Amino acid sequence: MTYHLPQGGLPPQTALMTQRAVFTEAYAFIPKGCFSDIVTSFLPGWTQTRLWLIARPMSGFSETFSQYVMEVAPGGGSDAPDADEEAQHWLFFTSGKASLTVAEVTTEVSTGSYAYIPAGMPWRLRAEGSEPTRFHWIRKLYEPAPGVAAPAPFITSDQETPIRWMPDTGERWGTTRFVDPQDLSHDAHVNIVTFEPGGVIPFEETHVMEHGLYVLEGKAVYKLNRDWVEVEAGDFMWLRAYCPQACYAAGPGRFRYLLYKDVNRHAKLRGVLR
Repeated sequence: MTYHLPQGGLPPQTALMTQRAVFTEAYAFIPKGCFSDIVTSFLPGWTQTRLWLIARPMSGFSETFSQYVMEVAPGGGSDAPDADEEAQHWLFFTSGKASLTVAEVTTEVSTGSYAYIPAGMPWRLRAEGSEPTRFHWIRKLYEPAPGVAAPAPFITSDQETPIRWMPDTGERWGTTRFVDPQDLSHDAHVNIVTFEPGGVIPFEETHVMEHGLYVLEGKAVYKLNRDWVEVEAGDFMWLRAYCPQACYAAGPGRFRYLLYKDVNRHAKLRGVLR
């Protein structure tokens, strides 16, 4: 498995400024060229680490999650990654190696590894090897439900998890589901969506779930609200609730993206987060 990695750096002074970035009332589109050094950030409690913070809750837009693209130099990491004990975490590793300790159980993770860490559970991470460890980190406040037990932690990988092909698509559109969709302990899903060349979403999906879509591989044209947008590996799409979306994967190779969506809970009637 290979996944796109942000290159950082800065464009030369001779480069044209005209790019594809756009922020609208329904979606934000951040092309890979925006992942430069000047928009990186750092986090308390992390050493030898930088990140691109590409989504955070914004009133009136997308309100349930944050998403980071992390880069941890060899030997770097954290023993206290997040002080918010109500936040749950999804980690998807796109390159390098690391030791990930969850509830005092240590697992060696590498390219393609996927981890879910429940809210309130201690964890730590240390980058190993000679190359930086890179991963996506998605956070969401966990929403308990009466009579439903909180989910357990788990670590798996893209390689170990089969693609579940949508019916009647000739195995051209499918999803790598890391959690059973009927498992109500989870209030969000982070999956990988795959299109083979010629695969499509054949209707404009319009729904209440929010999305973060980071393109891991390939290229396609994606319908975002009123616009058809060309997208490629390294681009990020951030969709608020009800933003219509569709996709046509023109090839020549697979088109894959990491997808976040909130699910399985009542609509809040007394404010967005609390």
